[in-house]
Amino acid sequence: MLRNKTKKKEKIDIVSNFIVLFFAIISLFPLYWLVTSSFKNSSDVVKMPPDWFPKTFTLSNYTDVFNNQPAFTWSYNSLFVALVSTFALIIVSTLAAYAFSKLKFKGKNIIFVIFISSLMIPKEVMIVPLFRLIQEFGMVNSLSGMIFPNIATAFGVFLLKGFFDTIPDSLREAAKMDGASEFKIFYKIMLPLVKPGIGALFILNFVQVWNDYLWQLIVGQDANSKTLMVGIATLMQDLNPNFAYKMAGATVAAIPMLLIFIFFQKYFTKGITLGSDK
Repeated sequence: MLRNKTKKKEKIDIVSNFIVLFFAIISLFPLYWLVTSSFKNSSDVVKMPPDWFPKTFTLSNYTDVFNNQPAFTWSYNSLFVALVSTFALIIVSTLAAYAFSKLKFKGKNIIFVIFISSLMIPKEVMIVPLFRLIQEFGMVNSLSGMIFPNIATAFGVFLLKGFFDTIPDSLREAAKMDGASEFKIFYKIMLPLVKPGIGALFILNFVQVWNDYLWQLIVGQDANSKTLMVGIATLMQDLNPNFAYKMAGATVAAIPMLLIFIFFQKYFTKGITLGSDK
């Protein structure tokens, strides 16, 4: 009886693995088609029936993107905005989350509820007043105008507070009895314990800022202040029917996000699973 149940379970696991593999292939196929099409000629991209694998590889699409367009400047702008915004957000979010989680002050719960309520407001609603504010500070056509609004978000505080809440208060009290200052407790003891949450926040915010097309389009109006997503989008709107050229531009825009996830997926997975378990 037990042996039959074991065999039945193995069959179910095999079927489940095949189903997961099938949907994984379907999910990855657009990425595969994007990358392979970037090495084709334009006529081969729209060819019917299509070539599922390029018969001839060409790098001319990538060289044209970087030679005919300021793609290096766009890439630098995107990396600078995404990295600076993410690191600044992590610093602000960890400090605020620690304060909401471990410190005691009057009106803490009310302030936190009001703070988190901002997550229910779509960013598109704030576009016009936010742009007017950036315009008053003279940050239009500057990378700082793209960075500062992305720092003042409540999501990072909401995410990291859950991690700080899982740390026993007795650990902080023991450190205070040993004479450690509040900043030393935060930096030396608390931060290392919430590394998985910081890793998850890094990936989520980096991808969000990297793909923040609308705000970057509004702020970066000059050619040299455009980010990679906005610059590549201009290629898509071009009347030039070179689809392989556009595929190469889209691939260049997608590569950094893939690399960030690959390098930080350990922290991302650990952070998400730890948060759900707690």
